[in-house]
Amino acid sequence: MLTVNDLMTVIPNAVSPRSTLRQVIELMKTQACRQLPVLVEGKLVGIITDRDVRLVMNSPLILHGRWQDEEILDSVTAEDCMTPDPLTITPETPAYQAANMLSIYKFGALPVVDDGVLVGIITVTDFLNYFANQHPETIDQID
Repeated sequence: MLTVNDLMTVIPNAVSPRSTLRQVIELMKTQACRQLPVLVEGKLVGIITDRDVRLVMNSPLILHGRWQDEEILDSVTAEDCMTPDPLTITPETPAYQAANMLSIYKFGALPVVDDGVLVGIITVTDFLNYFANQHPETIDQID
């Protein structure tokens, strides 16, 4: 049976609650990811997504000028806009169950925790890559 362990990204990049939005955005850009676990002393305390960042930067509830973006990037932290205590799964979770959870909750990723320690992250992209690789002959047709 295919499990989360077979598909997940092992030991993903992470940020601390005190990481600024500027640091979060830079890490997301350099690592080409859209979700980052938030850790305190190795313990998962939250997850921050590109959507969380966009909501802070472009909030219709908080009117601000573009000149204030620099201040926001350096003063708002991951803790300010992360999802605390996110839903997690284990490496042994069947892959179909993880896919179902991502679909039901409309999440882009789920942190993978084993004995309280973050060991990976599984994303919608991991599933797409897996299924695309099942039929590599069709990948050449797209290019």
